[in-house]
Amino acid sequence: MTTPEYDDQNVFAKILRGELPCHKVYEDEMTLAFMDVMPRGDGHLLVVPKAPSRNIYDIAVEDLNALMQSVQKLARAAVAAFEADGCTIQQFSEEAGGQAVFHTHVHVIPRFAGVSLRPHTGEMGDQDALASHAEQIRRALA
Repeated sequence: MTTPEYDDQNVFAKILRGELPCHKVYEDEMTLAFMDVMPRGDGHLLVVPKAPSRNIYDIAVEDLNALMQSVQKLARAAVAAFEADGCTIQQFSEEAGGQAVFHTHVHVIPRFAGVSLRPHTGEMGDQDALASHAEQIRRALA
């Protein structure tokens, strides 16, 4: 399998460069976490490496390790913030695998018993709700 080249004009690269806004939840030297603007559940956030990589196939091992450490930290915080029953962690690679933005990223979605994920409609979530959810998770991280 040949992986296409990384495109530095993808939406997450633009967020990392500060060219597009986001509801930031967490940042460290190697990763950034922010709310998914098309959430499939309350508290749905994304964790991305700062280093450019397209997906699981080309991410450097040290970046993958840092990414997963942040995913674990944010999963714990999101579950605590929303008093969730569990958490879904998703990573998609390439279009056939469900990837739509071609910068490595991991979805962290707090889950509740008996509540299905909302369908991915492509519609933006309510910005005030996203800001509130980001603040809830930031408080849980503190």
